[in-house]
Amino acid sequence: MNRILAYTFLAMTLLFPTTLMAEGEKQPIDYVNPFVGTTNYGTTHPGAVCPQGLMSVVPFNVMGTEGGNIDKDTRWWSTGYEYKNTFFTGYAHVNLSGVGCPELGSLLLMPTTGPLNVNYQEYGSTYKEEQATPGYYSNILTKYGIKTEVTATPRTGRARFTFPAGEGHVLLNLGEGLTNESGATVRFVSDTEIEGSKLLGTFCYNPNAVFPVYFVMRLHKTPRAQGYWKQMRKMGVEAQWDNTSGTRKIYASYTKEMSGDDIGVWFTFDTAEGEEVEVSMGVSFVSIEGARRNLEAEQQGRSFAQLHEAARKAWNDDLSRILVEGGSEAQRRVFYTALYHFLIHPNILQDVDGRYPAMESDQIRTVQGNRYTVFSLWDTYRNVHQLMTLLFPDRQLDMVRTMVEMYREHGWMPKWELFGRETLTMEGDPAIPVIVDTWMKGLRDFDIETAYEAMRKSATMPGKENLMRPDADDYYSLGYVPLRDQYDNSVSHALEYYIADYALYRMAQALGKKEDAKLFLSRSMGYKHYYSKEYGTLRPLLPDGTFYSPFDPMEGANFAPSPGFHEGNAWNYTFYVPHDILGLAKLMGGKKAFVDKLQRVFDEGLYDPANEPDIAYPYLFSRFAGEEWRTQKLVSELLDKYFTDRPNGIPGNDDTGTMSAWAIFSMMGFYPDCPATPDYTLTAPVFDKITLKLDKRFYGRDEVVLRKASTDSKGYIKGISRDGQRHKGFRMTHDELVNTGEIVFNY
Repeated sequence: MNRILAYTFLAMTLLFPTTLMAEGEKQPIDYVNPFVGTTNYGTTHPGAVCPQGLMSVVPFNVMGTEGGNIDKDTRWWSTGYEYKNTFFTGYAHVNLSGVGCPELGSLLLMPTTGPLNVNYQEYGSTYKEEQATPGYYSNILTKYGIKTEVTATPRTGRARFTFPAGEGHVLLNLGEGLTNESGATVRFVSDTEIEGSKLLGTFCYNPNAVFPVYFVMRLHKTPRAQGYWKQMRKMGVEAQWDNTSGTRKIYASYTKEMSGDDIGVWFTFDTAEGEEVEVSMGVSFVSIEGARRNLEAEQQGRSFAQLHEAARKAWNDDLSRILVEGGSEAQRRVFYTALYHFLIHPNILQDVDGRYPAMESDQIRTVQGNRYTVFSLWDTYRNVHQLMTLLFPDRQLDMVRTMVEMYREHGWMPKWELFGRETLTMEGDPAIPVIVDTWMKGLRDFDIETAYEAMRKSATMPGKENLMRPDADDYYSLGYVPLRDQYDNSVSHALEYYIADYALYRMAQALGKKEDAKLFLSRSMGYKHYYSKEYGTLRPLLPDGTFYSPFDPMEGANFAPSPGFHEGNAWNYTFYVPHDILGLAKLMGGKKAFVDKLQRVFDEGLYDPANEPDIAYPYLFSRFAGEEWRTQKLVSELLDKYFTDRPNGIPGNDDTGTMSAWAIFSMMGFYPDCPATPDYTLTAPVFDKITLKLDKRFYGRDEVVLRKASTDSKGYIKGISRDGQRHKGFRMTHDELVNTGEIVFNY
């Protein structure tokens, strides 16, 4: 009941905001519901974070098992918070949003009362009255009667704990967390300040992707006592490897330094009823001194309320890049919450002085501008970077510059980079379409020659030496990647290479590199090898050129293993040739056969709204005159079915904003359905009027308005006009979009 009441309270605050309002009008930030995506494997969180901020302060509730909660070690889990769980064990500092593997979620800060207890399985508490808005989260711990609140700056967090009268404690647990790595060191600087480091990493089980986070924590009240704790192991050969055996020893007089896998720091206070204790945390991926500089620069002399207000303003400024009118209240909440999630990753990595850890190196370098991290590129190359290019071109340029610098530092563009380490998660060569798409849309203030060198390297290097394309030798010689092991994802690999090579063809062509352009265009058409007339789908091939058999195009549904396909089946991948849809249609027997087969994907439930390879499928109908209505119908139905303003309101893993970006584009009425091609396919917008605020430094104008010709529009779009002139067809180039004052959808 408490959770129901809390969620009702949140909905009411969204409907009737009472703080930080401009002349009583509702702002974009007031439509955001951070609880969206916190269940149904959305893996988002409701914690405090700033736009593209390094720091996030997140309620951690996946550690205990009390009250039917699911422990993070007993099942797949990649976020520190799950809406249906209710057992709180602290606030984690620095977290990921919408990812598919567990990582980070450490530096757990927990307030308690009563006798000192440092066992997380015992000191945790259920909670009630949780609230979340961008940059702020709060709850009340029922076990202790403590109100907890957190907010954030780009690199630091601030917690405020309101205690009852009596003995209270603040615990910093350095042993538990979401990361698979263990080991920390901490030392007292004074009675109110500690510093140290914690090992993180092994994302998606890559044993080499390990890195430290450095921290400085300050209390704004002097404690009565303080000390360390440490896990004590049981004696004996069998017990020495058991991390859960033994008890935790309290150190009440030793405050020099502590290291270990399961350690922590405790502070004890005598508090009056309603007394507040605030705790500040600064982090850095460079050094302890970097964490201290970040803390001082971003929090010095500022109250909790001032930090919260600054975070709220930063969010509202960013969310106001798009202003919508019309639509339902729920649709506006879906839209702005999606925009909120889109703006979490990639996030900055550098300290306030510009220092950052170089890619796959022990070197520390200094950046001019922003250095970004968390490049989940297999996901985000499809729509996140296209939306960033449109709304925040300065940030997109910094992201591309970051990728180019990573090549200079490491010798490779990133695939799935995390805090300066390459995790090699998923497949393909996904940096290529991002860079080419950015260039094709006119953002060219980066070193294109070095970028091209990097892209060409991964597209021509032999497989044994190729970090991006380990099976490149087969791909180069055969034109496809053969199935050599039953579940080797060979078709998925090749399809990614085809898309990357098509993007590289466009780049080579633009740079006048004719021979390269010819080579990469030819390669990009290799998908035709996989087409099976017998099944009408793509089908794995063996090294001798024959099709894999026995073959079932449905094998691999619901993320089950599938020969040749990764996280999907043949139906999820067969139309995944965005750069040559007309060529694919010809293979299938023409327009009607293609449209009928694609429609079957939706009619028979073969479409997976949470799987990247097929998320552009609804837009493919519009490549054929007279079939655009199908795109409009399906996009509207998919939005209504899978994207809501409730905790399960994302159809699955948000994939660092990729699902959210799909919803944002789709609700605005256009979508970039072919990476590296600067075009959009148009569909019916959800809102009556959409105002895109553009960066005039890059696009020469302040805004573009998209609107419906009538606010009671029904049926399908009959035509589109640009500044009063008829626009031909249902595709529009990026240049046409950003150089138009008003785009009208006529019904």
